[in-house]
Amino acid sequence: MQTGIDRAHLDPSVRPQDDLFAHVNGTWLATAQIPEDRSRYGSFDQLREQAEAAVRELIEAAAAEQPALETPAGKVGALYASFMDTDRVAALGTEPLVAPLRDVAAVATPSDVVRLSGRHQREGLDGLVSPWVTADAGSPEDYIVYLHQAGIGLPDEAYYTAEEHAAVRDAYRTYLARLLELGAPALEAAGLDLGADAADRVYALEERIADAHWDRVATRDAVRSYTRLSAEELAASTPGWDWEAYAEGLGAPAGALAHVVARQPDVLTAIGAALAEVPVEDWRAWLAVRVLDGLAPYLTEDLVAAHFAFHGTALSGTPANKERWKRGVGLVEALLGEAAGELYVAAHYPPAAHERMTELVANVTEAFRRRIGELEWMGEQTRARALEKLAAFRPKIGHPPTFRDYTAYRLDPEDLVGNVRRGAAFETDRELAKIGRPIDRDEWLMTPQTVNAYYHPVLNEIVFPAAILQPPFFDVEADDAVNYGGIGAVIAHEIGHGFDDQGSRYAGDGSLTDWWTEEDRARFDERSQRLVEQFGQLSPRDIPGGEATVNGGLTVGENIGDLCGLELAHLAYTIAADGAAPELDGWTGEQRFFLGWGAVWRTVAREEEARRLLSVDPHAPADLRANTVRNVDAFHEAFGTTDGDGLWLAPEERVRVF
Repeated sequence: MQTGIDRAHLDPSVRPQDDLFAHVNGTWLATAQIPEDRSRYGSFDQLREQAEAAVRELIEAAAAEQPALETPAGKVGALYASFMDTDRVAALGTEPLVAPLRDVAAVATPSDVVRLSGRHQREGLDGLVSPWVTADAGSPEDYIVYLHQAGIGLPDEAYYTAEEHAAVRDAYRTYLARLLELGAPALEAAGLDLGADAADRVYALEERIADAHWDRVATRDAVRSYTRLSAEELAASTPGWDWEAYAEGLGAPAGALAHVVARQPDVLTAIGAALAEVPVEDWRAWLAVRVLDGLAPYLTEDLVAAHFAFHGTALSGTPANKERWKRGVGLVEALLGEAAGELYVAAHYPPAAHERMTELVANVTEAFRRRIGELEWMGEQTRARALEKLAAFRPKIGHPPTFRDYTAYRLDPEDLVGNVRRGAAFETDRELAKIGRPIDRDEWLMTPQTVNAYYHPVLNEIVFPAAILQPPFFDVEADDAVNYGGIGAVIAHEIGHGFDDQGSRYAGDGSLTDWWTEEDRARFDERSQRLVEQFGQLSPRDIPGGEATVNGGLTVGENIGDLCGLELAHLAYTIAADGAAPELDGWTGEQRFFLGWGAVWRTVAREEEARRLLSVDPHAPADLRANTVRNVDAFHEAFGTTDGDGLWLAPEERVRVF
């Protein structure tokens, strides 16, 4: 049996006891070249490239057969063809902007602002607030609209104030001016005179909105970010905001906003005040920028280049835009993801993978059951509720049982911008139509060709798309040890999210319910805080100098997930091995498990992207995720670490949550 470990990537000059990440990936890191069209590159990205190429092949093969436009394959082909028709895009120039900008020119009142912002949101553009529909954490058998803060063009509120983002702020202001310059012909054709200082006024308005935004640590607080409001309560708390006009623009069915969850209610209040106080002409400029920025990727080369220069290069350090075919595949993924996914599954998802994954999930779940049963810090009342929640977990593997129906999505191979707007509107309508219906337990929030996985706390489900079920995460032909260190740890990570600092706020039925005793919560929080402090002292290798450290409060949920993933996947491996883990290629089964874990995080990032991710990403940098093994007793036993080794932690300093 093969080990599944690629020796060519290992660096024998680095001991695993000192730096597991560098030991497993060092030779690869020394020669890795980040592609010009990427800001970071690693295991996940390599699989994404494979999936991207596979989907392209399927799209082009489907298009060559010239299927009827109303079929899923026909729609996929038509959308891709409209993006790849550069002659048509060039001939149209900025003409596709004229109609949406005429709508902006017609805005005369604050109610018009929110109505058009709602319409923009329906058609895939950024709006004043970001709505999405999911099960209500206060009533998990019902769908509800969640409203999340929005309205700004930079990644979050810190970019408008923090000194470390000064260069990005300057680049953004330059970008706003460039957008308005390139969009001038369409603005003129739409009868929209925004004034010479429009970029400055837009930036000032965004600064005002950003000043009210919650930071990323606050926004991930499950309890604080849940405020359920009736339509009357929402209106009363947000004077200046015409919610009926917003619902009209969004195309919301009657009653869809009868109740909402305001994730940051005071931000909505602040935007309402801005609607009442900021001149409408400034709001028109803001709306025009949302149109120009949102549609730029589908227009002329100069607009595409300006959009990428800011969003790709200034924000993430990426030197070059992706080839057009890659961007075309990305558009198909975004608007017709499950139609492409149906083709992908038929061609690339073997039944043996599903069978092996089912066994892995069962063993990881059993590992959690055993571990919860023996936790010394958890009392019997909380333990019973934790086991009840675990028993209610629902795994989804590979792909949904039925694929999405795109019949109502109308496509025109000669109308790229129209296809984009109609595709987003189709999805918005589909989402809003859920309100008042039973929860669809078979729906997936990722496509089968997505290289990722997720846990949904209200639905209490873990989801593993087909495309992640490949090496180094999963190999049907490989030894169990590496599979448990790879995809097994991913499975356990996602289950772990159900018990992390925020997922643990949800009960087994998905409700936002405090099911912990006060004493057990305090003991859990103490362990979580130790992890916050540990990661808050660490610096990633992709930012030289060591002056940039992880935000332990932002990353604690993912760090708990990683630690749970390691601990419980290791226990699941011992369950699967049942005492029969032979030595292979000079490694024990225990050692192969941890080598498999380290290979998953094989990644290198550009410094700009590494700095951006430190600000906005709830995940710690890849090298630090790999080296969280320092907390795991089994790692120290497998490699015989001693005091003085790079990853040595004294037993009393190791954090163990589950």
